[in-house]
Amino acid sequence: MVMSPRQLRRKILKLKAQPPITQAFERALARQSTWSEKGVWYKSQKEHWLGWLSEYDGPGFYGRKTKRRRSAEFAYNHIVCPPMVLWLGEAAGVARSLVMKAKRLALAAPPSLPSKSSAIRNVVPWSLIEPKLSKRKSP
Repeated sequence: MVMSPRQLRRKILKLKAQPPITQAFERALARQSTWSEKGVWYKSQKEHWLGWLSEYDGPGFYGRKTKRRRSAEFAYNHIVCPPMVLWLGEAAGVARSLVMKAKRLALAAPPSLPSKSSAIRNVVPWSLIEPKLSKRKSP
């Protein structure tokens, strides 16, 4: 069965908010002047995901088109916030070596947020995250 954004949100509720690799990645991105936490409404990437997914079936903050229902995989593949993408892999329990590799490649990628997000997804695709999340019981 295909996981929906609503199901993904329920899985995320059980995940750790501040995993260490993502926190180090956020600091490194800030040093690159690629990304900043200044002015954001969330305190963690977990909170960012939960807020983003809470409005996923509607236009949300970004004016999404809502004519078709989308899968959790579609949502993951369209995130352009690199820490958000890395966080899900790390928090879901993808192998630490892969999360570290994704972090390194993202830091070496061109400075655009889509490029860095794509670099992470090339190492940590949805196909590695979904089975980890599916093993977890929803609240």
